[in-house]
Amino acid sequence: MSVVRYRIEHETRYEHDGLASTSQHVACLTPRSLPHQALVCHWLDIDPEPAARQTRTDYFGNAVDQFSILSPYTEMRVVSRSEVDIEAPQRAVVPEKSPAWERVREQLQYHGRVPYPQATEFSYASPYAPLGAEVQAFAREVFEPGQPMLEAAIALMHHIHEEFTFDPAATSVATPLVRVLSERRGVCQDFAHLQIAAMRALGLPARYVSGYLLTDPPPGQPRLIGADASHAWVSVWCPEHGWVDLDPTNDVLPTIRHITLAWGRDYGDVSPLRGVVLGGQGHRLHVGVSVFPIPA
Repeated sequence: MSVVRYRIEHETRYEHDGLASTSQHVACLTPRSLPHQALVCHWLDIDPEPAARQTRTDYFGNAVDQFSILSPYTEMRVVSRSEVDIEAPQRAVVPEKSPAWERVREQLQYHGRVPYPQATEFSYASPYAPLGAEVQAFAREVFEPGQPMLEAAIALMHHIHEEFTFDPAATSVATPLVRVLSERRGVCQDFAHLQIAAMRALGLPARYVSGYLLTDPPPGQPRLIGADASHAWVSVWCPEHGWVDLDPTNDVLPTIRHITLAWGRDYGDVSPLRGVVLGGQGHRLHVGVSVFPIPA
């Protein structure tokens, strides 16, 4: 099929040990509209009912919901429901026909009054993708002099997939990238940050993409509600090709099974739900994601 429609349900629930008096939150849960991805509909249900709520577009073009809860509560539940149409790519990327990565880096540098690409802003360090000697050395293991930019970026994706082990228990959001690089374990968020930092360490632009991935249940078993999870991958910029997505966790170029939610410099720009809570003492977080193909 050239077009597939998906229904996505993303539930986030916070259970507090005590009474939370007030809270303010930012949700980045609306899928983007793109040339290959059409947002059919989207709902965001919040319980308790917010006292104030607004939708805006952030710096990167993502739809963001801000809301405040002023009544005391012990449990907060945020449910995002979306339907999107994903179209299969019309043409394949030809990595070997991209320019040499050194030439791309040169185009991104400032030369007096000569305009430079907007993608340049994604070639600098960010909080979750810091640059350093270790990260640059890791990138140099793959990038060869004169190698086509996309060919090298895809080789780096292969390298991360081969060298690192997917281990949900190995890291958290706060785990430093140098530790991920040292221990060779992590999750999709870590692998995306690693590839982004490695590209930027060489002066090349790369951005963080959050979204969803359609996964298949084991043979003979039904698809379970809430069994899926948020996903993260990378988008690299190359002249004449634009932004090209790479998924180092699965070692693929995303196509019809990847649903784009938002993008930014790193996870901190596009975390699904973040905020400040007064009171509540300790809390427990529960997240469930379901992705289903449905008849268009």
